[in-house]
Amino acid sequence: MSWLSRFTSVFRTGNLNREIEEEQQFHIASRTDELIADGMEPAEAARQAHLAFGNPTRAREESHEAKVFSWLESIRQDIYYGLRALAKAPGFAAIAILTLALGIGADTAIFSVVNGVLLNPLPYPHADRIVTLFDEYPQFKTGSISYPNFLDWRQMNRSFSAMAAYRVQAHILFGSGQPEHLQGEMISAGFFDILGVKPILGRTFDKKDDRLGTAPVAILSEGLWRRKFGAAPDIIGKRLVIDGVARTVIGVVPSTFRLRIRNFQKGGPLNSFQGGAQLNEIYTPIGQFNQPQFYADRSSPWGMDAIGRLKPGVTFVQACGDMERVSRQLAATYPGIDSNQKANLVPLKKEIVGDMRPVLLLLLGAVSFVLLIACVNVANLLLARSTGRQREFAIRLAVGAGRARIVRQLLTESILLALIGGGLGLLIAKFGTAAALAAVPQTVPRAESIGLDVYVLLFAVFVSLGTGIIFGLAPAWNLRHANIGGALKESGRNFAGTRSRTQRVLVVVETALALVLLIGAGLTIRTLFALWNADPGFDPRGVLTFSVAPQTSLAKESPAAIRAFYQQLHHRLASTPGVEAVSLSWGSTPIGRDNESYFWFVGKRKPAQTDDLPMAIRYRVEPSYLKIMQIPLKRGRFFTSRDDKNAPPVAVIDESLAKKYFPGQDPIGRYLVANLYPSAQLNAKIVGVVAHVNQWGLALDAASPLHAQIYSPIAQFPDDLVRHDAGGANVFVRGKGSRTPSFELLERRLHAFDRELVAFDPMPMQQMVSGSIASQRFTMSLFALFAGLALFLASIGIYGVLSYFVGQRRQEIGVRMALGAAPATVLRMILKDGARMIFTGIAAGVIASLGLVHLMSSMLFGVKPTDLPTFVLVALVLCAIGLLACYLPARRAMRIDPVIALREE
Repeated sequence: MSWLSRFTSVFRTGNLNREIEEEQQFHIASRTDELIADGMEPAEAARQAHLAFGNPTRAREESHEAKVFSWLESIRQDIYYGLRALAKAPGFAAIAILTLALGIGADTAIFSVVNGVLLNPLPYPHADRIVTLFDEYPQFKTGSISYPNFLDWRQMNRSFSAMAAYRVQAHILFGSGQPEHLQGEMISAGFFDILGVKPILGRTFDKKDDRLGTAPVAILSEGLWRRKFGAAPDIIGKRLVIDGVARTVIGVVPSTFRLRIRNFQKGGPLNSFQGGAQLNEIYTPIGQFNQPQFYADRSSPWGMDAIGRLKPGVTFVQACGDMERVSRQLAATYPGIDSNQKANLVPLKKEIVGDMRPVLLLLLGAVSFVLLIACVNVANLLLARSTGRQREFAIRLAVGAGRARIVRQLLTESILLALIGGGLGLLIAKFGTAAALAAVPQTVPRAESIGLDVYVLLFAVFVSLGTGIIFGLAPAWNLRHANIGGALKESGRNFAGTRSRTQRVLVVVETALALVLLIGAGLTIRTLFALWNADPGFDPRGVLTFSVAPQTSLAKESPAAIRAFYQQLHHRLASTPGVEAVSLSWGSTPIGRDNESYFWFVGKRKPAQTDDLPMAIRYRVEPSYLKIMQIPLKRGRFFTSRDDKNAPPVAVIDESLAKKYFPGQDPIGRYLVANLYPSAQLNAKIVGVVAHVNQWGLALDAASPLHAQIYSPIAQFPDDLVRHDAGGANVFVRGKGSRTPSFELLERRLHAFDRELVAFDPMPMQQMVSGSIASQRFTMSLFALFAGLALFLASIGIYGVLSYFVGQRRQEIGVRMALGAAPATVLRMILKDGARMIFTGIAAGVIASLGLVHLMSSMLFGVKPTDLPTFVLVALVLCAIGLLACYLPARRAMRIDPVIALREE
C-alpha cells in the first residue's frame, strides 16, 4: 500500500464495520480449525467456535467503539503534539500565523462584501419576483415612463400581481419652526405592498388616496417621525403643511426600509456622486400630483419609473415577453409617440447591485491570489523547518510509526496554524471591512448588509482548513522520499535536493501571482490618473451649487413678479462678499441631474413620430453661467443680458451636437426647436458653440449614447413655464480666487432677503467631480492594497528561500572560499540562483496577465488592458525588489568563515 493510500485510509470510516467483521470471521475460523484438529466434527466445531466467540453483533459494537475511541485519541495526541511543536518554535509560528492572518483576513473581508452585496437575499418577501420597469428609448435603455403609459402597462399586462410608479420629489415642511427641506418620493398605491414593507404606525396608501381630488395625505419615515416629532404616538391624523398643502399623516414606515434604486432615494448607487446619501423622509401619492401635463402628455416622463411583483409561477422571461406584447399594442395605438419605445424589465437585485458584480468578483479573485501567496510562503517555511526535523521523522519511522501517521501529524500542525491565523484574520477582516466602507460608503450598494454573519464565518473556517491542507501537503509530499538510514547517518540532508526543487517552484509561483496583482493595480492606478486628468468640459474649482425653494405662494403670482423675485435673489447672492459670479439654473446639472428633451432643426423634415426625433440634454441658465463654469466657447457667442423675453429666441449648442448634425458645416445662424414645454417650442437661433460637458461623470460620459447638449436663456422662458418653475431653482456660485464660497454665508444672505426661503443640498462642484470616480478610486485602493501585500509576501518568500539555500550550502560555500573563491563570486552565485527564480516567475506572470487583464477592460479608462508601459514598469519594480530580497542572504553568504563552515556537519 502506498503512503498516500495509507494516509487516506486513516480518515476513512465507511469500511470500518467490514474490517471488524472480517477480523471476527478470522478468529472464528481459527478456533474452528483448532477444534477440528482436536478430533471434533466440523459442524460441531463451527458451532462451538461461534458459541465461544459470543454475540457477533455485540462484539462488532465493542470493537467499533474501541477503534473509534482509539482514532479520536490519536487525533487528540496529534493536536497536543502539534501545539507543543509550535510552542517550541515561537518565531516560526508567529511569522506563519501572521502571514496566514493577512491572507485569510483580506480574503474574508472581500468575501463579506461579496456576500452582503451579491449573495445575501434582499430583505423583501419573495424578492426574486420583484422587478424594476423602465421605458426603453433608442437613446436610453432605462428611460423614465410617462404616467399614461404606466397606467396602460398596469392595466394591460398579464404577468404582474401589482405594479406601482415612483418619482423623486423634494418637499418643504412648514409650520414647525423654520421651513425645512425634506427628501421625498411620490409613489403609487400598493408600492409598499409590493416590497412587503409594513408601517410601524397607521397604514399605507390605497387606491382612494392615489387620485386627484381626494384628501391630501402623507406617510412619514421613522427617522423624520423621531427627529421632528419626538416619536409622538399621536402623529397619525395630524395635519402637516407640506409645499403649502395641508396633508394628513396616515402612516409611518420603519427606518429599516432602505431601498436604493434608480430615481429612488437620493444618493443611491447610480448617483452617489451627488452628495451624501439621503433617505426619503416623506411619501405622497403620485396620483395627487397637481400638474395637468403629467396626466395628459404621453411623451413627458417626468422622471418616473416603476416596480412590479410577478404573479406566482410567472418567470422573468415570460414577463418580458408579456410586456413586449403590451409595448406593441401601445405602439399601434399611439404610433406618433410609442412606436420606438418598449418596456425594459430589470430584476430588483440587479438594479440595486448595478455594475458592482464584476468589480467585486474581480477583487475576490485578486485577494485569492494574495491568499495563495501566503500559502506558498508558509509552505516554504514548513519545508525549511522540516529540514531540522528529518532526524525526528527518521527515528519515528525506525521504531514503527507509519508514514501516514507522520503525514497526519504534519497536516494537523498546518491546520492548527491555519485555524489560529484564520481567527486573527477574522479580526483583520472585521476592522478592514469597516475601514474600507467608511472611506467610500456610497460606492458599494447594500453596504448595510455587509458584516461577519454566519456565512462569512463558515467561509473563514473553510478557507482556513483548506489553506492548512494546501500548504501542509508540501512537507508531507516530500516525506515520501525520506530515507531512514541516510537520515539517521547524515542528519537528514539526503533528500534536501527534492525539497529545494519544490521550494524553487513555489517561489516562481508566488512571483507570478504577485506580478499579476501588480499589473492589475498598475492598470487601475493609471485609469485613475487618466480620469483625474480628463477634461470634464468645465472648471469645478471654486464653484458651489445648491438648490433654493421659495414659498409655494410664489407660483400664484404673476410671471413678472416671479421673474422679479428671482432677479432680486440673484442680485442678493451676487453682492455677497467673496462671490465672483452667480447663475440660476433649471434643467440639467453637470455630473448631477439630467433633463432631456427632443429637438429638431428648422428647414429639415420633421419626423412624423416623436420617438424618431433626436434627443439632447437641456441646460436652462443665465448669461453668467459660462463664466462660472469656465466652459470654453468654441464659436460664436454665449447669452447676454439683451437675450430677454422681448428678444428673438436664441440657443447655444455643444460641439458634440455640432459635429454630429453639422459635420464640416457652421451651425451658427441655424434654427432649432426643442420640445421643452408646449408653449416653449420656439424657433431658436443657434448663436454659439461651447465645449462638451461630461454630464454623466468622468468615467461614464464616453460610454453614454447621449452627448448632445443645448443651452437656453432663462430670461426667454414663456410665462406658463415661468409659473411652472416657480417652485425652486438650482444656483451656481463661483468664489473669487477659486475659493469655494461659504454656504452658511450665502444662506444667511438669502434668509435676510426672505425668511421663508429654503436653501438645501450644497455641493462643491470639485467634490461632485471627485465623487463621480468614487467607484474607480475604491477599486484602485483595494487593488493597490492587495498588490502591495502580495509584493511584501513575495519578497519575504524569496528572502526566506534563499536564506534557507545559503544555510544548506554553508559547507559548499566554505569549500569554495577555502579554495580561493572571492566573496564577489559567492555573491554572484547566490544572486544568479535567485534571479533565475525571479525571472522565471515574471515570465510566467506576464503570460498569465495577458489572459486575465482582459477581465478588467470594462473597468479601465484611457489605458489598454495590454498597456506596455504598465507591464514593463511593474516587471522592473518586482525584479528590483526581488533582487534586493536576494541580496540580503547573498551578502550573508559572503561573510561565511570557511574554517567554521568546514568544521560543521
